[in-house]
Amino acid sequence: MEEQNKPGEITKKDLKKVFWRSFTLQGSFTYERMQALGYLYSLIPLLIKLYPNSKERAEAYQRHLAFFNTTPAVSSFIMGISGAMEQKNAKDKENFDKTTINNIKVALMGPLAGIGDSFFWGTFRVIAAGIGISLASDGNMLGPILFLLLYNVPHFLARYYGTFVGFNKGTDLLDKIQEKGQFEKISLSASVLGLIVIGAMTGTLIDLSTPLSFSMQGSEVNLQDTLDEIMPKMIPLGLTLFILYLLKKSVKVNYIMLGIIVIGIVSSVLGIF
Repeated sequence: MEEQNKPGEITKKDLKKVFWRSFTLQGSFTYERMQALGYLYSLIPLLIKLYPNSKERAEAYQRHLAFFNTTPAVSSFIMGISGAMEQKNAKDKENFDKTTINNIKVALMGPLAGIGDSFFWGTFRVIAAGIGISLASDGNMLGPILFLLLYNVPHFLARYYGTFVGFNKGTDLLDKIQEKGQFEKISLSASVLGLIVIGAMTGTLIDLSTPLSFSMQGSEVNLQDTLDEIMPKMIPLGLTLFILYLLKKSVKVNYIMLGIIVIGIVSSVLGIF
């Protein structure tokens, strides 16, 4: 029996399915296509509704198996745009250029990954971890709870509203942002904020000092007090920069951690730190 060729209309319920499925974006991650399988899986409820004809649906499936990779938190925004473009294609197959669907995906995944990484990996996660660790180190049970909330609430909201904004207003919003050159400014602002937070964490969360002292002209001089007068938290900063240097030299993280443990034990026994 011949399938009907009339596409359905995308509803809020359909977009909610895309939102929930977007959490599986990296569930079948491959180095060849990265997040493509998860991206397709997220869009399947829309594609089934838009393409009752099995051949057209298969073409749509194949279209979204192309390479895709971006920050998961902002992926639903691109999914929403893809859904809107697929709906336009389903309604006007003769005049709509199908190649633009993947072209938009490719154009968006890089800039949005920069913004998403800056905000979610470089800012929200760092701030949430800083607050959570500070409370947890004092034995406060709110530490891990706040860490999860401070990171996941913005993440959840960005995924949810990103789906609908992408579908309803994504293309217009994208054009306006690109015209004003706001992608770079937004990414830079988020990166600066993340670096400020990381700098503050270095001074507050790394507790390292020395009890060493020496005599000078008959008076006892405490080395830690002298260093603090020059620049507070100089030793934690020096340790952080040294670890960063080792990472840039491609020293394995396990070796660095083992070295910190050994040096910490030895220096504690010798009374250096």
